[in-house]
Amino acid sequence: MSKHKISWRSPALGGREITFVRYGVMGQPLLLFPTAGGDAEEPERFHLIEAIGEYIQDLRLKVYCIDSIAGQAWLQECDTLDQAAAVQNRFDAAIAREVVPAIRRDCNDPNAQIYAAGASIGAFNALAAVCRHPDLFQLAICMSGTYDMTRFVEGRPTPDYHACSPLHFVPQLEGAQLELLRKRFVLLAHGQGEFEDPAQSWNVERVLGQKRIPNRVDAWGKEWRHDWVTWRKMLPQFLGEFLPPKTSN
Repeated sequence: MSKHKISWRSPALGGREITFVRYGVMGQPLLLFPTAGGDAEEPERFHLIEAIGEYIQDLRLKVYCIDSIAGQAWLQECDTLDQAAAVQNRFDAAIAREVVPAIRRDCNDPNAQIYAAGASIGAFNALAAVCRHPDLFQLAICMSGTYDMTRFVEGRPTPDYHACSPLHFVPQLEGAQLELLRKRFVLLAHGQGEFEDPAQSWNVERVLGQKRIPNRVDAWGKEWRHDWVTWRKMLPQFLGEFLPPKTSN
């Protein structure tokens, strides 16, 4: 399987180094966010790339992974909600201004529409990518998501937090952004086993549904816990639903 890895110092993140990895050579671009504060190669180490390898080898999928800079802020680096939210917003700017253009250059398509996916905090990032940038992303596959980020740090919600949290900014959306978002799709999947929190998915579903944004909650059984075993089963199944069929030679 083809793999290419680069890094750069991100202007949006104040010169912080960010690593970017690509798997595959052709197909639908997917930006796959790591969990929590994971690095760009975390999905590979936990065999998630291998789990979706069939689609990469069939030239139906190109996968891009990036360091979870914002996740590191929420879990390790910031003490208050406003600090973490400010990093989240800078991370979002890096995605829109640096990562997406890099993906489009690599795909040789200046208008490429990108899938976003992730588990846990990665699901939050996938959801935020589509909701904040429906002009750049067409689909979010959100697995075992944590969407209420106030559980990680203390503090009163600030404008920065409202700007980065889909639970807060989506209810206020109007105009062109909302109309375009109504042409996108969000999949909210979770298990009901250990460490899962199904209410997180349903809270997002209510917010999206009230704004008539297409979405689906896919609830798996109690044997599926908050773990890579679950996500290695979910992601290939859902990609098989959304990717175009394999072409015959």
